[in-house]
Amino acid sequence: MHLVSRIRQTRRTPLLQVVKTSAAVVVAWFASVALLQQPLPIFAAIAALLVVLPSVNQSLVRGLERSVGVVAGVLIAFAAGQLFGASTWIVLGIVVVSLLVSWALRLTPSSANQVPISAMLVLAIGAQTPDYALDRVLETIIGAVVALAINALVVPPVLLAPAHLAVGRLTRDLAAVLDELGAVLSTPSDRERLGAVLVQARGLRDLQAKAAAAVAAGEESLMLNPRASRQRTVLEADAALLVRLTALVHRAVGMTRSVHDNYDVGLVDDPAVGQIAEELHRAAHDLRLRGREAEADSAPASSARPGTSPDERRLRGEPPLADERPLGGDAAPEAPALTAPVRVLRPDPEHWVLVGSLLEDIRRVREEIIDE
Repeated sequence: MHLVSRIRQTRRTPLLQVVKTSAAVVVAWFASVALLQQPLPIFAAIAALLVVLPSVNQSLVRGLERSVGVVAGVLIAFAAGQLFGASTWIVLGIVVVSLLVSWALRLTPSSANQVPISAMLVLAIGAQTPDYALDRVLETIIGAVVALAINALVVPPVLLAPAHLAVGRLTRDLAAVLDELGAVLSTPSDRERLGAVLVQARGLRDLQAKAAAAVAAGEESLMLNPRASRQRTVLEADAALLVRLTALVHRAVGMTRSVHDNYDVGLVDDPAVGQIAEELHRAAHDLRLRGREAEADSAPASSARPGTSPDERRLRGEPPLADERPLGGDAAPEAPALTAPVRVLRPDPEHWVLVGSLLEDIRRVREEIIDE
């Protein structure tokens, strides 16, 4: 089972991607037959197979890599064939030379692998065929261009929903950690509860990494995408919120660790700690409000299909609109709740280290949320 899991994905490739790849192969094949009079344009089919990728930008890059690799391999093989012929040792030697040339030029793995493959095929198969090398280059270019055109024109994917959902989940979980930390500071808590809060806070790092990856994938899907103009607002709002959340995640983990390491039951009787707990609850509230504002800013673009119900959008995997539900649990009022920074003139001597640390942290949390 472990071996099987290495060769299988957790999710199937979208069926549309399979259809687009198949169409690209067929069109590239017949285009090469018509333009080059080649009965078996294998290079065109291979290029089309490799160039249809999840985003238009990735297809363009892969097409360039493929074309550069083929051209370099063909040139090396052509020069070697003219000088040394096409014996077995020459073919093996050219493979080694091609790998060294790719390494010296710092080519990407896709280009570097293509150079020796093209060189070997030209020497082994095309040595006796005039114009074989030129036809292979033209086939590759035709296949890459056809695949790029089909990927760009036939419903190019826009990966906004995963990014929107990942940023929304991070916002909700971060607000929950701030709320739970405030509850720990305002009510007596045992070590088990403190440990659970610390584990919950540390889990935010994984959520932040997943959200960053999802936003990066969304940005990649919009590059060179004809559908990007009306969709970019959603991703820009999510990316801006993620920058703010990243700083808050580090701050929340540090605060939780400080409370975990320096907690004692007497904290709940300290007036300064009570004020800090109240500000943590306010910060959680305003963080959810920030998330709702980001959804409101992106609502025109995210509702690409107006007139559909929330259930229909949920079935299609689309994120809910701003007026359907808040990012947090209960609906929050529109006004921010954060007050002026907490000021403590005479901290309790027993807790002054923790209180001082939390005061600085809550000040920075406040500045990050209200954008000071």
